[in-house]
Amino acid sequence: MNFLKKLFGATPEVPEEEQRAQEARDFDVLKYDGVAALRQNAYDYAIKCFDYALDMRDDAETRDYLAQALIHANRMPEAFAQLERLAETEPDNVRILLRMSDVAYMMEDYDAMTDVCERANAIDSENALVNYSYAKARIGKADVVNAIALLSKAVVVAKDTPFYDAYLLRGQTLLRMNEVAAAMRDADFLVERLPDSEDALLLKARCAEADGDHDTALQTYGAAIELNPFQADAFRERAVIRMALGDEQGAAEDFKAVDELMGGMAEGSDGQDSEEDFVRRVEQSYKNANPFG
Repeated sequence: MNFLKKLFGATPEVPEEEQRAQEARDFDVLKYDGVAALRQNAYDYAIKCFDYALDMRDDAETRDYLAQALIHANRMPEAFAQLERLAETEPDNVRILLRMSDVAYMMEDYDAMTDVCERANAIDSENALVNYSYAKARIGKADVVNAIALLSKAVVVAKDTPFYDAYLLRGQTLLRMNEVAAAMRDADFLVERLPDSEDALLLKARCAEADGDHDTALQTYGAAIELNPFQADAFRERAVIRMALGDEQGAAEDFKAVDELMGGMAEGSDGQDSEEDFVRRVEQSYKNANPFG
C-alpha cells in the first residue's frame, strides 16, 4: 500500500490531532510575521499575513492588528469594516467604538462618525473621550451649538485632569461662532498652563485680533513664531495685521517667510520678482488670507 501511495503521488492521511496542531502553528507563524511586518512599516505584507491568518481562524487580536495595518496603509473603509466586526463581538467596548470614530473622522464621513459616537455615548455618556469625539462629529455636521455642549461636558467629566484638547477645540469653535470673550477664556486657560503650545498661542492671537486688540495679537503671534520659526500660519496672519496697520515692510517680510516655508514663491513665480511685483503679491495675499473679515 505504501508503495502504491508513493507511485501515484497519494498523500498519507494525517491524524486529525496532528493536523490541528499544524494549523495552529501555521496560524501563529502568519500572525507574528504580520506583527513583525507591521512594526517594520511593511503594511501590505502585514495585511496579507493577517488576512491569511483570519482565513484560518477568527481571532480578535489578529483582526485588531489588521485594522491597524489598514489604517497605516490609508485603507480607511476597510479598517472601519474590520473594526465593525470587532464591535459586533464586543458591543460594549467603548475603546473599539472610539477607534471607529477616529477612522470615520479621517474619512470625513461624519454620518458614520455620528452613528458610532451615539453608540458609544449610550454605553458611557460620562466618558470624556466619547464626548470629545462626539463633538468633533457634530462640528463635521455643522452643529456647533451641540458641539460646544459636548466639549463643555468633556471638560467637566475629565475632572482633575484638564482635557486640554477639549478646551482648545471649544475655544476654536467659539471663535468661529464669534463668541470671542468665551473663546479668549479658553485661550488664556491654555496659554497659562501650556505656555509652549503653539496651538494655544495661535488661538489667543486670533481671539485678540477678533477683539480688535492688535498689540496683543502681534505680540502673541510673535511668541508663536519664536516657539516655532516654521509656523507659517502665524507669519501669514501676522502679515495680515501688519498690512492693515500700514506696516507694509513688516507684512512683506512675513509673507516672504511664508513663501520660503511653503517651498518657494507663489504659483507662477520663478523666484525673481521685482520689489513692485512682490508688494502686489503681498497685497493680493492679504485679501485672500485675511481670516478676520
